[in-house]
Amino acid sequence: MDTQQPISYWVKVVDRIIDDLFAITLEEHGITRRQWQLLVVLMKGPAGIDRLDIEIAPFLMPKNSTAPPSIEAHTTSRESLEELVESDWLATDGSLYELTERGRGVVERLAAVIAGERTKAIAGVTDEQYQTTVTVLETMAKNLSAQRDGAVPPRP
Repeated sequence: MDTQQPISYWVKVVDRIIDDLFAITLEEHGITRRQWQLLVVLMKGPAGIDRLDIEIAPFLMPKNSTAPPSIEAHTTSRESLEELVESDWLATDGSLYELTERGRGVVERLAAVIAGERTKAIAGVTDEQYQTTVTVLETMAKNLSAQRDGAVPPRP
């Protein structure tokens, strides 16, 4: 009798653990996950709220859904952005947001902490195993999305 858990079990377990550890790490640094995702996008350069919402859309989806985020994402992103402006991590001209020097430093330091956590998570996993896992999960997401409604969340 095969008692091995299916892939969905392990995906959920790993997802929950990653989410919990990531939330703790971010909370220790006084930032929300949404704010972190916004800062990561802004590391690429200045952006308006529409582009930011598109870029972070996969992180705004309800936990048990692949449906696009609701219109509430605009309000929530705007509030998150304004908190970052108040903290002097972002500057805005009213339409575009960009990292300040202080914000860039915070992102770089926090990115190093997060990279350390990721390194711990994949200890004992070869680069080839990691890439294969990502490719398999991406393929499964596309297959399942095509069966459901054809919408595949964009790659972050």
